[in-house]
Amino acid sequence: MTKPIKIMMKSRRNLEDKRRTISQNRALHLYFEQLAEALNSSGLDMRLVLKEQILISWTKDNVKNYLWRPFQKALVKKHSTATLDKAKEIDIVYDNLHRHLVSKFGNLVEFPQFPSEEKLNMQENYAKRSL
Repeated sequence: MTKPIKIMMKSRRNLEDKRRTISQNRALHLYFEQLAEALNSSGLDMRLVLKEQILISWTKDNVKNYLWRPFQKALVKKHSTATLDKAKEIDIVYDNLHRHLVSKFGNLVEFPQFPSEEKLNMQENYAKRSL
């Protein structure tokens, strides 16, 4: 007589519960945008931060792809920010990236709070428009 095989499947809900929240996502992308502005305002174009060959201004996508993502891949072994664990992985990546930037260029931008002021303003504006 053979033993029945138990198959344990993770529910999609459990996986989603660990992913970053919408507020965290918005704060993360607001951080990318604010850091890009701070780097540009400080005269720290991509050439000065990454490579000396070309002069390129920062954008939030450049911050995400050339600063955040390499730290993320090295530290938590994930490519997409959508798969980051909301409890700790964002903090791990941010803490290491922030420490690196502070050591080289001084304090540029702090990570936005959840929910960000921008989100709260957007919600207020939406509520006013729908009246």
